[in-house]
Amino acid sequence: MVKVIVYVDGFNLYFGLKESGYKKYYWLNIRLLAEKLLMFNQELVFTKYFTARITGDPEKEKRQTTYIEALETLRDYKDFEIYYGHYRRDPYKCPKCKCIYKVPNEKKTDVNIATEMLLDAFDDKFDKALLISADSDLIPPIEAIKSKYLEKDVIVVFPPGRYSVDLENVATCYRINRATLTQSRFDDRVKKADGFVLERPQEWS
Repeated sequence: MVKVIVYVDGFNLYFGLKESGYKKYYWLNIRLLAEKLLMFNQELVFTKYFTARITGDPEKEKRQTTYIEALETLRDYKDFEIYYGHYRRDPYKCPKCKCIYKVPNEKKTDVNIATEMLLDAFDDKFDKALLISADSDLIPPIEAIKSKYLEKDVIVVFPPGRYSVDLENVATCYRINRATLTQSRFDDRVKKADGFVLERPQEWS
């Protein structure tokens, strides 16, 4: 069997879903999504999800926390992990009114993904890497893996509403379809190990 690790750029996936109007798919079981993307001769050995805690909007923070707690239940399978970047509030000057605002920018996700992909390639943990993202900043680790480890491959899976011609020039690419998303959602209620039940946010319907 071909060993596969799936690397998920959480915010790239989220904003692709958002821009496509796919709010009902926010409640995704990332590990199940990874399984649905495999070919018949492939074995999922690990799924790595990369995100950052949002700040500045209590309602959004609450929904994200609920979702992350649902994802944390997947750790029971011993082949799923969450990796965190962080948000930094950078100054932005409005070109019209000249006012300066603090705009949140997510940091470290691409670095974390690149690091994990390169380390896993070095440690021979996968034959194929599936990268769910359309971030062209991830071209360098893809090129490094394909040039250094000729027996390995990186496949890029574009989230809905996302595309990068630069990524398509360096890797085999395809897009997640709606059928796969539909089959990869959590149940509306997810029970944690301590018995607490998490419910899909009503806004995500």
